[in-house]
Amino acid sequence: MKKSVFVVLSSALVFGGMMTGYEGAVQAAEPKVLRMNLQSEPPTADPGIAEDTTSGTIITAIFEGLTRLGKDGEVHPAAAESYTVSKDGKTYTFKIREAKWSNGDPVTAHDFEYAWKRVLDPKIASNYAYQLYYVTGAEDFNKGIGKAGDVGVKAIDDKTLEVELTNPTPFFPELVAFKTYFPVNKKVVEGNRKWADEAKTVVSNGPFKMETWEHKSKLSVVKNEKYWDKANVKLDKIEFTMVEDENTELAMFDNDEIDWAGAPTSGLPMDALPVLREAGILKTQPIAGAYFYRFNTEQAPFTNAKIRKAFAYAINRESITADILQAGQVPATGYVPPSMALNKDGYFKDSDLEVAKKLLVEGMKEEGISKLPPITLSYNTSEGHKKIAKEIQAQWKKNLGVDIKLKNSEWKVYLDDVHQGNYQIARGGWLGDFNDPINFLEMFQEKDGGNNDTRWENPKYKELLNQSALEQDPAKRKAILMEAEQILMDEMPIMPIYFYVNSWVQNENLKDVVIDGLGDIDFKYADLTKK
Repeated sequence: MKKSVFVVLSSALVFGGMMTGYEGAVQAAEPKVLRMNLQSEPPTADPGIAEDTTSGTIITAIFEGLTRLGKDGEVHPAAAESYTVSKDGKTYTFKIREAKWSNGDPVTAHDFEYAWKRVLDPKIASNYAYQLYYVTGAEDFNKGIGKAGDVGVKAIDDKTLEVELTNPTPFFPELVAFKTYFPVNKKVVEGNRKWADEAKTVVSNGPFKMETWEHKSKLSVVKNEKYWDKANVKLDKIEFTMVEDENTELAMFDNDEIDWAGAPTSGLPMDALPVLREAGILKTQPIAGAYFYRFNTEQAPFTNAKIRKAFAYAINRESITADILQAGQVPATGYVPPSMALNKDGYFKDSDLEVAKKLLVEGMKEEGISKLPPITLSYNTSEGHKKIAKEIQAQWKKNLGVDIKLKNSEWKVYLDDVHQGNYQIARGGWLGDFNDPINFLEMFQEKDGGNNDTRWENPKYKELLNQSALEQDPAKRKAILMEAEQILMDEMPIMPIYFYVNSWVQNENLKDVVIDGLGDIDFKYADLTKK
């Protein structure tokens, strides 16, 4: 790699080298240490509470569910060595393999039963609890109208887990590979309510285990010698820095201080993308994810659907993706990504300025106002989010005559504000947890749903999603879901902007880091050969 590629791109903030070999050791014994950057502090290492990709990156490295996605993108047995499905498709029986937690305790079926019921417990307030609603009794328990004992997950014995589903769910084996379904060690969790906040108290069952966690600075994981498949884990250690600035991160990569820069753990400077592409080192991969702005539908003026649609129609997505993002992102005029699209043509016209102006006038008239109140657009700290926000701010000023104030916050503060409804318009993104449109649409099924945050709810929309769960004919189910997405776009509690593409650069000696079609990263199979 030639440094001249980066000279015009990076701010010259240089960090000291982060890896030293064993002096005097034989070459073969030198540990394999992968150096990565996280753009922000992981809010938690608790799989039952985590709701963001940063936490998910760490959790996927140190925990493991019943199944795991392999290098081939297929679902493979993991903590469960096998499973069977009843003829009606509603009862799964998982056989838990002989395995241990990182503290030496055996991993049992009871750990899974405990973990799932813990996520559903209303007192835990997990924003991802709805992901378990496929299990009988799960929704009622989570909403406080049912009992834990009625939830359809039961440890028959230490090595047998039986799961009863409300309806046949063909993607369930893939779903249990998602972090919310991961087990936790009951003794550890109940012994320390802050067990997931410090390296020394985190006990996990995955390929790696937590070694150090210096908050807002760095974090490291090391190979878990008690992991059942440790023979196939080639890395000895992964060191994560936490640097927000994307130019600094790229400079660190250029200086051989990290082995990877960019998605999915961070981002690349947008100005750098053409040069990196020209140098032949930029890697890109479309993923099932949508970048959008959410409206707080309980705060004026976005209580009005016409005003929300006016703002959505008044931006030019084509120019944002082509001129600012520059990595092949696809403008979004719907919410469900192209890989599972219900309507490939979208639901509205991009940059439909005449209609936008008309809707704004009509919406303001309906609200009885002649002037919009002050409006703030919130986003979490990132050079990329900032550039998009400033461009959209300028477009709204030019196309609607609206002045918008921008507000950025660090990730955890931003998340808290959004969850508490302390915003008017806020940046959002959603990467699929499993490969089905329902995973995108169900996010807005309930007004108080864990990841909704728009405060929007629609009875017909809810009814259609409930119908889709009962429909076994794929074509009919698709039609039902497309009708639901049409309602979402007619009401516009969110305004889609583009569909994600991951872009990154990596050490040429690094191989088999798995980024699946949903954009999740897994280091289990990774290997780093000596330079």
